[in-house]
Amino acid sequence: MSGPSTPPLRIAAVAYLNARPLYEGLDREPASARFRLDCATPSEVARQVAEDEAHFGLMPVAAAATIGDLSMVRGCAIGACGPVRSIALVAEQPIDDLQELAVDLSSRTSVVLARLVLRHRRGGREPRLVGCLPREAIETVRGPRGALVIGDPALEIEGRFEHVLDLGQAWWEWTGLPFVFAAWCGRAGALSADDERLLQAAKRLGLDRRDALADEHAARTGLAAASLRAYLHDAIRYDLGESERKGLERFYDEAAGAGLLPKARVRFFDDDRAAPAAPRSLDGLLGRAADGDRISAAEGERLAASASLFDLGLAADAIRRRKHPDGVVTYIVDRNVNYTNVCTTSCRFCAFYRPLGHSEAWVLSRAQLSEKLSEVVQAGGVQILLQGGLHPELRIEWYEDLFRWIKSEFGLGLHALSPEEILHIARLEGLSVRRVLERLREAGLDSVPGGGAEILVDRVRRTIAKAKCTSDQWLGVMRVAHHMGLRSSATMMYGTVDTSRDRVAHLIKLRDLQDETAGFTAFFCWDFQHERGTHIEPGENGTILYLRQQAVARIMLDNIEHVGASWVTQGPEVGQVALRFGADDFGSVMFEENVVSSAGTTFCMNAQAMEHRIRAAGFKAARRNVHYDWLTPPA
Repeated sequence: MSGPSTPPLRIAAVAYLNARPLYEGLDREPASARFRLDCATPSEVARQVAEDEAHFGLMPVAAAATIGDLSMVRGCAIGACGPVRSIALVAEQPIDDLQELAVDLSSRTSVVLARLVLRHRRGGREPRLVGCLPREAIETVRGPRGALVIGDPALEIEGRFEHVLDLGQAWWEWTGLPFVFAAWCGRAGALSADDERLLQAAKRLGLDRRDALADEHAARTGLAAASLRAYLHDAIRYDLGESERKGLERFYDEAAGAGLLPKARVRFFDDDRAAPAAPRSLDGLLGRAADGDRISAAEGERLAASASLFDLGLAADAIRRRKHPDGVVTYIVDRNVNYTNVCTTSCRFCAFYRPLGHSEAWVLSRAQLSEKLSEVVQAGGVQILLQGGLHPELRIEWYEDLFRWIKSEFGLGLHALSPEEILHIARLEGLSVRRVLERLREAGLDSVPGGGAEILVDRVRRTIAKAKCTSDQWLGVMRVAHHMGLRSSATMMYGTVDTSRDRVAHLIKLRDLQDETAGFTAFFCWDFQHERGTHIEPGENGTILYLRQQAVARIMLDNIEHVGASWVTQGPEVGQVALRFGADDFGSVMFEENVVSSAGTTFCMNAQAMEHRIRAAGFKAARRNVHYDWLTPPA
């Protein structure tokens, strides 16, 4: 046991009733001296473990596979052997006829299980997924739209819907095996044998107190105590023995075969102590990556740290060739128009913004915009990328009038307003994100750029841009846009205070959202441009890291079709090399660029030079639109 001066381990656990028996008593001595417990949604528990905010957690097993290097506590789990009652698909019409499924995103395990079960029942088909909060998912069930409901909310609606598919029962009927939904998971070495004994003792206490826990929950919620007692005694299994292990590994195999999870195997902490796992072959991992297998976060980190630059490039290039066998590299003729440099977020990495009232602050006039947009039309351009700072005095009507004017006068596509800008307008107007996007789309918005993502890890975001939206808010805007039929790009700016683990976590979050919505058209990454005018010291950067990072992104983002070369920040020559590191797109002709050029980067290229660069790198060139449709024949 650790000494009295050892700080307690931070642990996170699912807050649902079914989890209570596994951590009952951890808030009391002797466990409270060793553990500091935080209860949250399953997805938040997984995030805390993935981003090292918790040493270990009672978390969804699908998230454990996605992270990739986690071990489990033997004998402790939340599972079922038949009906589970609290993981269910509900609908007004037969489940197999559903066209749309509102999914509670709080547990990735349940979402993956639902997709596997539905594909198994429907010959490989599944309904369109729509991520929602639990209450929203339930309240929007009607006609051909059902819902996946998880945990306590599922218990609260028992008997409400005519058609119900219990996923524990569906798995049992399909496989004849138990299903494991969650387990205590952490990185190797996170727990000692004494720590595991404390968790086992908590489980014994919790099982003895199931009736009391059920009664307490009944008093809080108004649900029937007898029903909750039966739920904890009969529906939920708390073991993780050999049969549960077989069921879990069958789930991992089915999910990996369907491309929904990385390949995974169950490993216990006591296995690690008896014989530490030998690292798998790096060549084997590279081969799997090149073949298109889904890669876990731990595997992505290993590739980023240990694979040679040459081997990473080969693997990423193999993926590019498989996805785009025609040897075509696309580009787009558009213009990056920054409509204002006024911004209220004061990001430490940005040399472009000015506060309201500053002598160098500006908002482009219609005359200035007209000149810029006319040049795009004359050059055969098809759209503009329109972004700016968060101006506190520009209301939604200003954007609507601007969009209508651009459409009527110039007929250009509008790839406009990052999630940060959309959130800013929503706050300014007191509107929902959906309503802002609806109004902007009615005015002419065609797609949403991926700006403002930086690194989708809040520890990083709080350091470099504390006034910016959170990772969940950024992803939430994209989720709403995608479900409305708008498409977007995905981006990453690295090289400030981020680590390799942060960068891989960013990619995993993009990949998870893409699994749900399929709304990202392409991914672009670049490093922090810090030459002058910024207020944060540079972190890891440089050409070699850029090529490695792009290759890792191409490997990790198996469900995003296109990767763009960031020649604007790296230079045209590096952009050419990037085409052999997974990129199949050369981005945009650059009439002008204001944000990274404010930090000293000034690369520009016209269409003729861009096509020359593409052909010189051994590819055919084709112009495209924002949806990656070819506008010219490849040549």
